[in-house]
Amino acid sequence: MGIFGNIFKGKKEAGNYALALDVGTEVIKALVFKIESGKGRVIGVGRQRQRLGDMQNGAITDINGVIESCHVAVERAVEMAGYRPDQVILGIAGELVKGTTTTVHYERLRPQSKIDLAELKNIVHKIQWRAFDQARRQLAWESGYSEIDVKLVNAAIVDVRIDGYKVSNPLGFQGKDVSIGIFNAFAPLVHLGALQTLASELELDLLSIVAEPYAVARSMGVEDASEFSAIFMDVGGGTTDIAVVRNGGVEGTKMFALGGRVFTKRLAQVLGVSFQEAEKIKIDYASNLLNKTSEKMVREALEADAQVWLSGVELSLGEFPRSELLPSKILLCGGASLLPEIKKVLSSRSWSRKLPFAKPPVVRFMRPEDVTNIIDETGKLVDPKDITPMALANLAIDLAGEEPLLSSILRKVIRMMQT
Repeated sequence: MGIFGNIFKGKKEAGNYALALDVGTEVIKALVFKIESGKGRVIGVGRQRQRLGDMQNGAITDINGVIESCHVAVERAVEMAGYRPDQVILGIAGELVKGTTTTVHYERLRPQSKIDLAELKNIVHKIQWRAFDQARRQLAWESGYSEIDVKLVNAAIVDVRIDGYKVSNPLGFQGKDVSIGIFNAFAPLVHLGALQTLASELELDLLSIVAEPYAVARSMGVEDASEFSAIFMDVGGGTTDIAVVRNGGVEGTKMFALGGRVFTKRLAQVLGVSFQEAEKIKIDYASNLLNKTSEKMVREALEADAQVWLSGVELSLGEFPRSELLPSKILLCGGASLLPEIKKVLSSRSWSRKLPFAKPPVVRFMRPEDVTNIIDETGKLVDPKDITPMALANLAIDLAGEEPLLSSILRKVIRMMQT
């Protein structure tokens, strides 16, 4: 069983329920869901807008303020559901959360012999240690943190090949070169510690902390579709999170500190109104509720910042290997993705010419029905801003099911590494 299996089965009633908590810079979203027959049925939804100074760029800056807002969001979801779970899966994002897939080759001394379970465990153990060291050094160098201050958030096997031949389970195969691609997501210790404190103060058992762009990239159930490739972009209040999926596997994640708040601050400055008033105007603009004159003023105010945001996208995608073509499908989610300027600049041809796209990218929004295994029984999950908490719930459902052999081995290796 997956890492949630024993927890969910521990109590007949409580074990079937869980909470997904997306602690966003702008809005906290809480979902209460019930697990039935491999599906997650959302029965409670709660939202609460954050105070302006409680989070910056996806990181908690005032933990007491965030705890208060989380309490409100959770209680609203619980009230709707009529039940309070005692377990939570938390998402983590922000520009200091880094994820990368490292492919490591292992040369077998006896290529004619078939791979057995003992050898497979040894291969995964050695490869994950090498992948872990490479990725952690890279994050420490990029972020300026020391290696001891960087902690593993989550890991997953995304590609396995024997002498270049793709397999899902290496047991019983012969061959000399075993290559395994492992996605590792890391975050600074201070970042993780704040979320652990948050769960404790909410009196919730912390099932897992998950890198949100990884959860979003996995939300469509594409890991078994070897031909599926896409770029996922979650445009939130404080950050934009990007995940590149190639051939069904998550290749890596990038984040940069530009999101909806940048556009709100620009409107407040140009229109001479408060941040709260500017936020309402921005939301009305994205919902096409403004008159023509006001719409023109807002559009002109946001155009320059949209180009700056696009530069962040270019830089982030430019960090992926140039030897590989980027997927030509871009899938958008997150509250700020609904701003017309976001899709407009992404759909322009000029920026994509600078990057290794085989053809101009096609941009579309993710919809709640795209998220596999999650059924919304509340009718409250209706647009791209709801994708991230649904993706967290989906990942919990995924982990609660029958766990593939390689994932089980990797999980045991990670536990050894963490202890």
